[in-house]
Amino acid sequence: MMKAFSRFTMTCLAASFACFAPAITQSVSAQNTSTQTTQAPVFSNQELDAMLAPVALFPDSLLSQVLMAATYPLEIVQATRWSKSSGNQGGDAALARVSDQTWDPSVQSLVAFPQVLAMMSEQLDWTQTLGDAFLAQQGDVMDSVQRLRMQAQRAGNLSSNAQQSVVTQGQTIVIEPAQPTVIYVPAYNPSVVYGAWPYTAYPPMYYPGVASWYPGQAFVNGLAWGVGVAATAAIFGGFNWNNRNVNINVNNFNRINRNNVYSGNNNTWRHNPAHRGSVAYRDNASRERFAANQRSAPAAARNADFRGHAPQTVNRANDAGFNRQASAINRQPDVANRAVQRDNLPQRAPQAAAAPKRDAFKGVDAGRQQIDRGRVSQAAANHSGAQRPNRPNGGVGAGGGGHRAGGGGIGGR
Repeated sequence: MMKAFSRFTMTCLAASFACFAPAITQSVSAQNTSTQTTQAPVFSNQELDAMLAPVALFPDSLLSQVLMAATYPLEIVQATRWSKSSGNQGGDAALARVSDQTWDPSVQSLVAFPQVLAMMSEQLDWTQTLGDAFLAQQGDVMDSVQRLRMQAQRAGNLSSNAQQSVVTQGQTIVIEPAQPTVIYVPAYNPSVVYGAWPYTAYPPMYYPGVASWYPGQAFVNGLAWGVGVAATAAIFGGFNWNNRNVNINVNNFNRINRNNVYSGNNNTWRHNPAHRGSVAYRDNASRERFAANQRSAPAAARNADFRGHAPQTVNRANDAGFNRQASAINRQPDVANRAVQRDNLPQRAPQAAAAPKRDAFKGVDAGRQQIDRGRVSQAAANHSGAQRPNRPNGGVGAGGGGHRAGGGGIGGR
């Protein structure tokens, strides 16, 4: 009897396990899939190589600052406009003149290299993607740079010359200026300089304007060189290839940045969300790391830098290079402009119509003044028992016009 009971018990247990095993397996599989999805890289190696192809052969110091600056795409656009309005002077002279701007120092430093700055501004989608990749996968971005340099070296297009020093340290290729005080920026076509491109589905990015950087210069081994840039004061970044991060020369950085963000012994580059503006972060991990700080940053730090330091920087919606994040910044000025138009309707009193068009909130004040005058006039009329004249544009009617103008101003706000 006991044996029969034991066999029955074992049979029930086996049947129960058979019923629950698929559910357990599915749950574990779902957890594994979720973990893999969370840990999946934002960009594949093929995408990173294609993205970094236009800049991977820049000197280490310049490349590190290009990657840092790419995390602030809207400030790149502002700096480019400033550079153009200043005649694209470049070098340490341009850096001295830009010291009063509030952009991130990595952006400020690029005014010394106006061609690079213009490329990043005119290819804004690429710039933002490059910055997103650097924030999400800094180590993978640096690995991609090394893959590309090795590929160019194998193709015979990367070696030391009068402009640069190319040093191989184990599996790492370091590119430094041949003269410490002068930096040469190479111009090249990625489709040529890297030889046969290995990823047909991901061709290398290329900005055709690079070919016009140095007119009259021949492409030697796939690269062309212009005049060197004396920009020692602009250089503060450098790669720590072993640790796969970027180190900051604190002294040089603090000469550019009046806030002296870097102090003590911590000289590893840190992204500053206050300079990101309204540009969203691409991936969840970056949002978790930076978006809270972006929201809590002072309003002046978030907004003032992106409204423009010159009149031509305000109406960004007219620039074809701007993406949706940039157009969102213009909503407030656009609303203000519409409010100004409403403030200048024919019904508005002459005094209110004379208000400056660029300040929608003066329309609010004018409207409120007209309302107050209308109320005083009506109160006086009621007190004296006099009948108000039936004039369409006078007396209380003017107050009504003021009320409509004020409503327009408030709508703008």
